[in-house]
Amino acid sequence: MPEFADPFSGMIPRKMTKEELIRAIRLDLTAEEEAIHLYMAHADATDDPLAKKVLIDVANEERVHAGEFQRLLSILASDEDKFLEDGAREVDVMQAELSGAGGPQEELSTQEEVLQEPVEEMEITAGENNTGPSKNIIGARTIGSLID
Repeated sequence: MPEFADPFSGMIPRKMTKEELIRAIRLDLTAEEEAIHLYMAHADATDDPLAKKVLIDVANEERVHAGEFQRLLSILASDEDKFLEDGAREVDVMQAELSGAGGPQEELSTQEEVLQEPVEEMEITAGENNTGPSKNIIGARTIGSLID
């Protein structure tokens, strides 16, 4: 039975910490992405033009919601944009490799830059009073050293 039948479903009995809020927003973002997939799958599975149009429209509205949650994460989690930029840069390198743009030397230097960026190695442990995870830094490496 769907949880929305329970008017108290999803309610949290206390105020969330900032870290808990960030995790909750990540979950909300995931729900939006899942809804987009569901609506588009339904649109692909029908020949009814009105149903297809409505489903695609609703899916696009969910994409706007996903953008809102992503922006909120960028504000709440100060390092979020750096991780997104790192990921985008990695995809740009792969795209350049596939398209042959920039020549092999330029691609190599970009990859080497990414591989030499410091990456913290962390041990995640439970925080005091079960308030959420905390991290203990146990060393620092580069992406390249983790691959080797």
